[in-house]
Amino acid sequence: MSDDEGPIRLSKLLSRAGVASRRRADELIAAGRVKVDGEIVDQLGVRVDPETVVVHVDGRRVQLRDDVVYLMLNKPAGVLSTMVDDRGRPSLAPYARPWTADGVRLFHVGRLDADTEGLLLLTNDGALAHRLAHPSFGVRKSYVATVPGPIPRDLGRRLRAGVRIPPLPDGEQNERPVQVDSFRVLDQHGAEAMLEVVLHEGRKRVVRRLLAEVGHPVRRLVRTRYADVRLGDLRPGTVRPLTPDEVATLFAAVEAPPVGPLP
Repeated sequence: MSDDEGPIRLSKLLSRAGVASRRRADELIAAGRVKVDGEIVDQLGVRVDPETVVVHVDGRRVQLRDDVVYLMLNKPAGVLSTMVDDRGRPSLAPYARPWTADGVRLFHVGRLDADTEGLLLLTNDGALAHRLAHPSFGVRKSYVATVPGPIPRDLGRRLRAGVRIPPLPDGEQNERPVQVDSFRVLDQHGAEAMLEVVLHEGRKRVVRRLLAEVGHPVRRLVRTRYADVRLGDLRPGTVRPLTPDEVATLFAAVEAPPVGPLP
């Protein structure tokens, strides 16, 4: 039986997942730093089925399957957060095509409205995508907004305390105030300011609605972080695979029990 039929050596899987070389993976296993399904495995030569086991190294989940795709797109303004648009408007399909040519179906994690730019995650891991987007897990997202200035000194306090935003015309009735997790002024020059807003809300266009409600309507909005995955210097319209460490941070963000039950 070849090494790729049935259970596979754990060190080979860790190496294939980008965690370490096979020799270094053996060292991690021998040092008791690897868990399989919650149990420490410190014996070399152990074989596991990557389709069924959950593996952590130093407490961080490792994705062992090689048929799962995790991507980051710097979405340009004007592109809809949908794979196909029946009206022919710009969509995510051209950016995802190199990974969908063989019939792979990708999900976008959450949405960015057409005018909003920045970090959008794409994956064929539907379970992870659902958890990351579900509000009960409270995954934080960071945005940089360009707005009219000047910014009053008490704006951060007001946003952290909570602001009620008007419902949307489509019937959204959530009357709970929006509370940001953090807020800071990045720059202020003349009649324009740049703000960073971090929140775990999932309501439609929530950042734009929130800032408009406090008198600073958004002129430009860019999502810069999702959980601990950061946009960095990725150019607009560019896609790149996530690193193993970035994938691990996404699993870590949703491995704790949710705030409420999933539907």
